[in-house]
Amino acid sequence: MGRSQETFSKKEKEKKKLKKRQDKEQKKEDRIANSDKGKGLDEMLAYVDDNGNITSTPPDPKNKKVIKQEDIKIGVSKQEDVDPADLIRKGTVAFFNDSKGYGFIQDHVTQERVFVHQNGLVDKIKENDKVTFEVEMGHKGPNAVNVKLA
Repeated sequence: MGRSQETFSKKEKEKKKLKKRQDKEQKKEDRIANSDKGKGLDEMLAYVDDNGNITSTPPDPKNKKVIKQEDIKIGVSKQEDVDPADLIRKGTVAFFNDSKGYGFIQDHVTQERVFVHQNGLVDKIKENDKVTFEVEMGHKGPNAVNVKLA
């Protein structure tokens, strides 16, 4: 008769399968033991206190704050009309190419560079000129318009 074909690796695989099966059974029993089924509604509720912490005790009705419906504001508050004089900025022409018709103006207050095209010019400008201008949003970002020599 022949020898048994059960090798060491086969025995190890069987042991692993058995261990896995036992672990799965144990997890199943733990889930059943710790289940929330059958608990009352009061045991499952959680409350939030004044500081935003979760607690199991309900809030005191004596400390309830009354809020009028008219005081609740939803959305963005209406912006006030901007004074046209505030829109006018002052700056210096940092670069201007006459042949191509565009350049940049350095704002005195924000120190940002704003693109300017010859279509937005009122007076003819060149580099290092002091100018006043307004800013409008274009396709690629802010553009200087109504550019005048200061």
